[in-house]
Amino acid sequence: MIVRNFNDPEVLATTYIAHRGAVARMVMTSHFLESMEFLAYAMLPPGNTIEEHIDEVEEIYLILQGGGLMKVGNEEREVKELDATWIPRGEPHSLKNTKDIETVVLVIAAYPR
Repeated sequence: MIVRNFNDPEVLATTYIAHRGAVARMVMTSHFLESMEFLAYAMLPPGNTIEEHIDEVEEIYLILQGGGLMKVGNEEREVKELDATWIPRGEPHSLKNTKDIETVVLVIAAYPR
């Protein structure tokens, strides 16, 4: 069994800036996972944007706190706490925090079948 807390030293040591907008940390990675790429979380300050980018894995963004304007492909939609957005592999996507508080996003990435 592998258990990781968001505040574990192993998780805090992975801190990086995700797509020029959010502070992100890897909770679990493919180092341990068999069919998933990673489980991470990102903290996006008010007004900041996770810039548009493309990943080679499919992802789910789950808003844990805050919200904003989510763009996947040519579609844009406001997202709020507890909204989950599926992002197909190879699809451009971005998230802008339009709230007055930090937006916290759980990011799950998996390999295609």
